[in-house]
This record gives sequence, structure tokens and C-alpha cells, in this order.
Amino acid sequence: MHIRPEAAERHTLSIIVDNESGILARIAGLFSARGYNIESLTVADITEDEAVSRITIVTKGSPAVIEQIIAQLDRLVPVHRVTDLTALGPYVERELALVKVAGSGDHRIEALRLAEVYRARVVDATISSFVFEVTGGTEKIDKFLELMREVGLVEVARTGVAAIARGRDAGQ
Repeated sequence: MHIRPEAAERHTLSIIVDNESGILARIAGLFSARGYNIESLTVADITEDEAVSRITIVTKGSPAVIEQIIAQLDRLVPVHRVTDLTALGPYVERELALVKVAGSGDHRIEALRLAEVYRARVVDATISSFVFEVTGGTEKIDKFLELMREVGLVEVARTGVAAIARGRDAGQ
């Protein structure tokens, strides 16, 4: 009898923490010490007095690994709450990318056409290049980048995932 290992699943975790020096390093250290990969990480304060921050981490792991990550994060002192948005149910996830594309002639026209299809905005333009701003889900941005590689992709800057549960009373 062959036992199949549990497949790694993508999970988006929302971690509410005290906004204090060193907390991000402690959380990143927890991941690296155990060999867990962080695919995306964003941090921002979420209260008017800047006392509390939300850290959003996208990672992959089996259900057992994700459960272990959440339990270990919950034990850190400045952590108020850890929510697995993926397990919670429907949530909104967005990312922003700045995409520099160089080219002329047909490549330039094709870059503009593709940008229109993906609702990317031109935020800078020169005679030989554009910088597009594109927002949306990770898959949309990945596909836009794949297409831009064919017409002259030069450079990419991505914000990482921002995510929040849907509904009025959903978890944070």
C-alpha cells in the first residue's frame, strides 16, 4: 500500500501584532528556522495610533504544516491573532505591480493593447518605454508579466499580497 504525502496548499495568513521593533524579524525567523517558505509578505499599521500592525503572509504547506505554523505564530508574545483567511472562507486578495516595458513599433503597440486588456494604467512613458501599474489577484499579475516578457519586459516591482476576509463580521 502506497501512502501519498499531503499536497502543499497555498494559504494566506493574517497576523495582527503589536507594532514593535523586531516582531517582523521574529516571525520571519520562525519560518526560516523550520524551513517554511514565505511567498509574499506585507506589513502595515492598521490603527490610528500606529500601535497595531497587520502582517499578511502567503505560504504553502500541507494542512498539518499550516496548522503548525499558526500554532507557533499564536505563541509569540506580541501576536494578538492569527487568521488563516484561506481556511476561513471567502476573502479579497489584491496585489499591485509596477511593470517596465521597453520597445518600439509593433512591440510598443502590443504592450499598450495588452495593458488595456488587463486594465493596467500607464504611470510613466518615454519614447522607448512604459511603466504600467497593474492591480489584481496574483494570477492576473503573473499572466500580465508572462505576456509582457514577449514584448519587452525590463523590470518588475511587486507589493506582495494584501488580503482581508469578506463580510461584515468576518475575522481579521
